[in-house]
Amino acid sequence: MESIFHEKQEGSLCAQHCLNNLLQGEYFTPVDLSSIAHQLDEEERMRMAEGGIGSEEYITFLQQPSGNMDDSGFFSIQVISNALSVWGLELTLFNSREYQRLMINPINEKSFICNYKEHWFTIRKLGQQWFNLNSLLTGPELISDTYLALFLAQLQQEGYSIFVIRGNLPGCDAEQILGIMKVQQQERPKLIGENEAQLSSGMGRSSGQGSVLKTGPGVEEGVVEEDEEELRKALALSRQDMEVEDEEADLRRAIQLSMQGPVMSDKSMLKWGLVAKTTSSDQAPGSIAGGAPQSEKLSAEELRRRRQAYFDRQSQQLAQPTSPQQSTESTESGKSGTEEDALAKRSQ
Repeated sequence: MESIFHEKQEGSLCAQHCLNNLLQGEYFTPVDLSSIAHQLDEEERMRMAEGGIGSEEYITFLQQPSGNMDDSGFFSIQVISNALSVWGLELTLFNSREYQRLMINPINEKSFICNYKEHWFTIRKLGQQWFNLNSLLTGPELISDTYLALFLAQLQQEGYSIFVIRGNLPGCDAEQILGIMKVQQQERPKLIGENEAQLSSGMGRSSGQGSVLKTGPGVEEGVVEEDEEELRKALALSRQDMEVEDEEADLRRAIQLSMQGPVMSDKSMLKWGLVAKTTSSDQAPGSIAGGAPQSEKLSAEELRRRRQAYFDRQSQQLAQPTSPQQSTESTESGKSGTEEDALAKRSQ
């Protein structure tokens, strides 16, 4: 495959690439083809001048741009045909009646030139094998004999104009080498634009991976720090919410218990330690014995104060004698003390 000459696309010089790939060498340059195009323009101008240089047709012809070339590098089929005539080669339209009458099998030809929308490319037989030498490909594409007819039919359906090259092509190294050996192609060439896109995307991925390797740790640290900070804030807010909810729940239970003072027993009151027994002097106007005012909402501090006061009163009551025996003894001791005082006064 290395011996096959293959010019790749540059600008819009597909006609030049088509001719050089067909002839297997750098036979034509843009200057050569431009010279042929100017020569064809001059010949056309002289034919138009035969009808009179003052005629409307001639004036219109001079005002129109050249039909054989343009500034982009496009060249007409007339330029290509004149260039090939230098080598004794002729172009024949593949689907013309004259050629179809010959009933020639395409694999018995030597080469074809295809054109579609101002793009030219060559299909040539080198040795015993066919190759697609399209300048838009990254390299020559091997075509089997069976696929050649299908490929040409496909090009015709897509709107390509196909020309058969009649005549003897100049010799080349690829013709000699491939004449004694056949080549195999493991991977078909891709379009130049597609290949460049894949290369650029691959470079972009590799550079992106490199940047990740360089900046990845710093980025990850920043992400981790931010996540930890957000987690700490979330936990702090959660704890605050839980504390507020707990305080509110305790307060609601305390208020409920204080409102149920007369119903609950002293044992239950002592169990919760939230509401104390009160006397009539301790009750506020509008309150129920042993409970808080019905319309009053007690705070946690008020509950703690009342609970402490209750425990203090209980302690005082436990310290005072309550049994009848203790009361009789105290009375008798009081009487004996009084009698002793009276006897002492009399003796005096």
